[in-house]
Amino acid sequence: MKTYRVRLLLFFYLLIGFNIITFAEWTHWRGPFYNGSSIEGIKYPTKFDKKTNVKWEFQAPGSSASTPVVKSNFVFLSSIDERDNSSNLSKLLAICLDRTSGELIWLDHAGSGYQPGGNDGNEYQLDSRSNYASPSPVAGDDEVVFFYGNGDLVCYKFNGQRKWSRNLQEDYGDFCFQWTFSASPTIFEDALYIPVLQRDQKVHQRGRDGAESYLLRLNLNDGSTVWKVTRPTSARMESRESFSSVIPHDGNLLVAGGDFLTNHKPSNGTELWRWGTWNMGHRQEWWRLVPSPVVGADRVLICAPKGNPVYAVNINAKLASPMLAWDSQGKRNVTSDVPTPLFYDESFYVLSDLKKTITKLDPNTGSITWECSLPGKYKWRSSPTAGDNKIYLMNHNAHVYVVSTLDGAILHSVKMGDEYDDSTRSSIALSRGALYIRTNKILYCIEE
Repeated sequence: MKTYRVRLLLFFYLLIGFNIITFAEWTHWRGPFYNGSSIEGIKYPTKFDKKTNVKWEFQAPGSSASTPVVKSNFVFLSSIDERDNSSNLSKLLAICLDRTSGELIWLDHAGSGYQPGGNDGNEYQLDSRSNYASPSPVAGDDEVVFFYGNGDLVCYKFNGQRKWSRNLQEDYGDFCFQWTFSASPTIFEDALYIPVLQRDQKVHQRGRDGAESYLLRLNLNDGSTVWKVTRPTSARMESRESFSSVIPHDGNLLVAGGDFLTNHKPSNGTELWRWGTWNMGHRQEWWRLVPSPVVGADRVLICAPKGNPVYAVNINAKLASPMLAWDSQGKRNVTSDVPTPLFYDESFYVLSDLKKTITKLDPNTGSITWECSLPGKYKWRSSPTAGDNKIYLMNHNAHVYVVSTLDGAILHSVKMGDEYDDSTRSSIALSRGALYIRTNKILYCIEE
């Protein structure tokens, strides 16, 4: 009996240890819980700069809005190669670094060479605000998947061996987006999910009339399509477009865009319910959606674009169907056009890129706990992340702020980018006590 108890206790501690390690990783651009938060019980730095508490730094070959992801002893990031003067999509890079030292383990030219129509000869972007490397990679148990705005989808083993690759535009037709497509993929229960919520007509000579929005589930082993389902919408024009990610919750998949929030079965993509709309009567034709949905305390937070309110949808299992719990009408600073909100320590945190504030909200009522004004002239397009009772924020100028979750006090501010950086949009990743801060040119690993 004593031996049995010892073995059972050992198994219990091993299981706890495995879970701690698993949730201390940052495998998705919104972290291990898909909501911007890190696991509790791990300390993260408060004070740092370009020299202080820098464990290592990596000179990136190009800029990107993507967030690095961390798994096991590896850090993965997407990039373009601004040093390469060739005229094809080999400029799209998949990069793997050693988590401990920051040394380059492997780098692959992931671009297929696919060039959608109407790109005016620009080989790695369609517009001036972003490039094809804007989607963040996602890591599974022993593979990492990179997605790029031209439709390239490439899966690698952690050792750099390419498992499979394909191009979604080649397979399903050119994307119909006003801006460069940049939704990040999601791995959930050993499958890969990608939403392509697009308009149904050509835009700037790109895409095709009659295009449908769709969701994809792919096999992680070979990249084959498990299912592809159409996601209908009554939205119009740019309001059909979404740049958000699929967010798993309670065994199902949440998808936001095209004026609706929908919930889907992972096994076959069947739509279980939909809620909406924030675009009453679908009158607004230019309400593309950027923030992903965020879940907490039986609420899903959805951000209507361009200075409009956020909406908290009640998805309590006791309800027959989802219903609106509250919205931020009358709270002028509680709005987000681009950043995805954060859920941490039983509260929502909404970063407003338009109002330059971050606000802590009660998830049940929407009441404001505190509000913090953010200084400076630059926009706040990176999404907030949190751990150790601290929120980490970064603006376009790569100016990083550390804000207390307890009272909204600014604990630290530091400029991590170059003087004239003005397009830094990567979110700060947290893993095992380290911060991963990506500026236009450098990825910093910060650790006390």
